[in-house]
Amino acid sequence: MSNKNKLNIVLVEPEIPQNTGNIARTCAATGAKLHLVKPLGFDISEKAVKRAGLDYWDKLEIEEHESFNEFLNKYKPEENNMYFVTTKGKHVYSDVNYSNMEEVFVLFGKETKGLPEDILKKYIDNAIRIPMKKGLRSLNLSNAVAIVTYDILRQQSFNNLEEISNYFDK
Repeated sequence: MSNKNKLNIVLVEPEIPQNTGNIARTCAATGAKLHLVKPLGFDISEKAVKRAGLDYWDKLEIEEHESFNEFLNKYKPEENNMYFVTTKGKHVYSDVNYSNMEEVFVLFGKETKGLPEDILKKYIDNAIRIPMKKGLRSLNLSNAVAIVTYDILRQQSFNNLEEISNYFDK
């Protein structure tokens, strides 16, 4: 992604290492910056990452935050294009026009509880959801991140991503 369109994926207290690994791979492949908000439900030390076979971890722009409050104080929702993904969202994720946004932050909560209710209530106008059948709890976190990420990138014309394979032209 160029500096014109910067995408930030924010995981608030992720609990399942495999989900975070999949999301990290999506961020590496798309150029999105990954924010990890502690506490984490797993270890991301260099040794643990290497043992998990995350060979793309070094191709990832990543920022860690000690707490959700620290993140919100640094990147103020009132001053940034910030969207909170939740099953309780007021808007469908694809109804937002991300195409001309210089920088976008998309926040996802922990697998078992989602984002804190008080935050969702405070920023309900920026709460987005992925449509799904009634009565189901939610999608897998890494799938939800991929769905929203690629729609934002599509709206931004896949800025700086390879769209056409030259594999068969060789």
